[in-house]
Amino acid sequence: MRRRAPRPVGAAVEALAQRLAPATLLAHVQRVWEEAAGPVIAREAEPLSERDGTVTLLCSSAVWMQEIDLIGPVLVDALNDALGSERVKAVRCVATAGRRRR
Repeated sequence: MRRRAPRPVGAAVEALAQRLAPATLLAHVQRVWEEAAGPVIAREAEPLSERDGTVTLLCSSAVWMQEIDLIGPVLVDALNDALGSERVKAVRCVATAGRRRR
């Protein structure tokens, strides 16, 4: 029996992406970041690293660092909701990527 129309590739690509993604908290946070943070915050900050449940965010400016520090607990709750478990304990903001990343 032949198919009459091509099958959508979206589900296959999503399954492949989930299999290939690293199984780290940072990778999971990066995957749900825009959903949890919202498009405005996601445009101004990005998850850079993670250590012991604290996610470090690279912010576009000092103003955004301060704003995200103020809403930190709300952002942690949103991330944990998007992840489906209480894995993120805190967020930390930096305005530069530091010496390691160029």
